[in-house]
Amino acid sequence: MKKFILLAALPFLFAACEKGTNGPEEPTAPETLTGTITEDLTLEEGKSYKLSGGFHVQAPAVLTIEPGVTITAVYDDITDYILIEQGAKIMAEGTASKPIVMTAEVKEDGAWGGLHICGRATSNVEGGTGLSEIGNAPYGGNDDNDNSGVLKYVRLEYTGWALDEEHESNGISFYGVGRGTEVSYCQAYMGADDGFEWFGGTVNVSHLIATDCSDDSFDWTEGWSGKGQFLVAIQHSASELGYECDCLIEADNNGNDFEATPVAHPILANVTLIGNESSESIHGARFRAGTQVELYNALICGKELDLIVETPQTANSLVNGTSKLNYVSIAAAEISSIDQDVYLTENFLEGAGNEVGASLTFTDGFIGTSEGGDGPVDSFFENAPYRGAVSADNDWTEGWTVR
Repeated sequence: MKKFILLAALPFLFAACEKGTNGPEEPTAPETLTGTITEDLTLEEGKSYKLSGGFHVQAPAVLTIEPGVTITAVYDDITDYILIEQGAKIMAEGTASKPIVMTAEVKEDGAWGGLHICGRATSNVEGGTGLSEIGNAPYGGNDDNDNSGVLKYVRLEYTGWALDEEHESNGISFYGVGRGTEVSYCQAYMGADDGFEWFGGTVNVSHLIATDCSDDSFDWTEGWSGKGQFLVAIQHSASELGYECDCLIEADNNGNDFEATPVAHPILANVTLIGNESSESIHGARFRAGTQVELYNALICGKELDLIVETPQTANSLVNGTSKLNYVSIAAAEISSIDQDVYLTENFLEGAGNEVGASLTFTDGFIGTSEGGDGPVDSFFENAPYRGAVSADNDWTEGWTVR
């Protein structure tokens, strides 16, 4: 794993123009975020900031980002990224009309390293604690209610800087993030790796959209057991993008130990997953490596293998009822069961409301729902008794996302 040496406590760089004597004051150049902070910092509403290299927020600091702020990675010879360490917080609350945008000077996938948040919630990584793939910050612990702050109306563009063949950054990486953290209305747009990835933790999420991420749209591992509602993944054609896109969901318990505990067991409802019909990248929702899952009210299409179940542990959890797939419609004629015959299409069709060969249509890319649904009974979830994430009469993506 490549490591970066940060100049701790580097001051912010200000480049200001002097006030003219006979004319209006010229605008102040953007501040540059770099190094490490240990005291609270507020990025002010409507302003623009640059990001150069790694920017670490260390406890007890709180990074507050006000509505309408834009942060632009400068795309230099080092990885630009933002990392919230254990005990620190990010309070990034935009609005639909004033989203917070984290982007790059170069408007192409893989231009910068994204947002990383490290918490103290449980993870089944060996020993219970690990180090983030970027920034080498510790994560994990035993505080499932840990609070790393708030993300709301945040859009991340062109992430996915590749450190090497094994380590690429995502839009947002959640490392052992606890359920005290609030995450809603976030988009990962044109990333060169995953849109959203969970490394253990218990954080709950809602209203997420992953658009044209070249690897997986949603990815979890190391025992994530949070909840999620209103999730969208959409992939446009490779000829349009210039690159392929991999799984819509890639879900593991732990790739090194399929039976590691705590076992990954997220509960997801009202999900729309739309692939790009590629003959090169054929996996849709891929449940494997021992993960458990509860998935309700979902629409999946656009992949040769819309729904795949792998490893006996994952299949057995579906057969014995620990995991549930209910009111899930897939366009493919069957599900795929890899290397074992425990859970097959006939088992899938025994689930409440499940269907194969579904005719799914959408407007504006991903807007559309199907009748019939029944989500989990839990105070986190809104009552949305239909399949899919975005209904025609409630386009929650309008105004703050990039289509």
